[in-house]
Amino acid sequence: MASPWRIIFFGTPNFAIPTLKHLLQGPDEVIAVVTQPDREKGRGRKVIPSPVKELCLQHGLTLLQPDKVREEAFQEKMKSLQPELFVVAAYGQILPKSLLKIPKHGAVNVHASLLPKYRGAAPIPWAILKGERLTGVTTMMMDEGMDTGDILLQNEIPIGEEETSETLHDRLALLGAQLLLETVRGMKAGNLHPIPQDHSKATYAPPLKKEDGRIDWSKEAKEIDRQVRAFNPWPGAFTEWSGQLLKIYRGEVRGKKSIGKAGIVTWVGLDFIEVETGKDFFLIKEVQLEGKRRMGVREFLAGHPISAGTTF
Repeated sequence: MASPWRIIFFGTPNFAIPTLKHLLQGPDEVIAVVTQPDREKGRGRKVIPSPVKELCLQHGLTLLQPDKVREEAFQEKMKSLQPELFVVAAYGQILPKSLLKIPKHGAVNVHASLLPKYRGAAPIPWAILKGERLTGVTTMMMDEGMDTGDILLQNEIPIGEEETSETLHDRLALLGAQLLLETVRGMKAGNLHPIPQDHSKATYAPPLKKEDGRIDWSKEAKEIDRQVRAFNPWPGAFTEWSGQLLKIYRGEVRGKKSIGKAGIVTWVGLDFIEVETGKDFFLIKEVQLEGKRRMGVREFLAGHPISAGTTF
């Protein structure tokens, strides 16, 4: 049986949590964890630790939060720990070559797409937005590029017709954790053979911006539906109503003959608001008005009557 490896884990958001938990329960030793510095969040600008930091504090793990991983003092600290492997899952900084060559067996990244598709910071929402039927996770040997390293293992799953970024995120995070353990076992056994990516087939998933959530009602209803699901929970797909932002979190496509007025409310039911689009109609079913909580359309309409003919 192979001896335990000394592993340093790099990760920041919730996506990284299952991978770190699996490592802590596995045969190897997590000798340190690196996460992003605490950030101010929300209206009160309260300083919030990352989910990975919170887990580290619960387990009493050695924790490092460098502003930049290129800092010489940080890299010297990494060398002094004598790691055998780096494991990276949604850390948030690109690791330079000088850092990647520190661990004996290199650095393995867990990425939430089937590389070379959707390299970058937001592969989960972009896969939904582009109408993919399949996605998955990839483990790869890291190099200096952004998700350009040689592929070790991949595992794919279908994207459901009602899948949101929130539900897909949770499934992929768990799948990635399982694939990472399988990858480390394979590396120890010497039976994994890294495969170079076909860079000509690469696509990109840049970070989302709030403005990306703005709905263009002249698009087809199926595109708007993908946008609503892809941007749930963040940044939220939105439209404007009575001078306020109205976020839309759930809806449904209804195919019927158009009347040629995209963005107009054509029917208001008990549980939905029907809006014409560039092709077909979109039924709004769950919303959040600016400054209010999320709610179903029935509850929303009780306090905010909307009639046919209203334009979003």
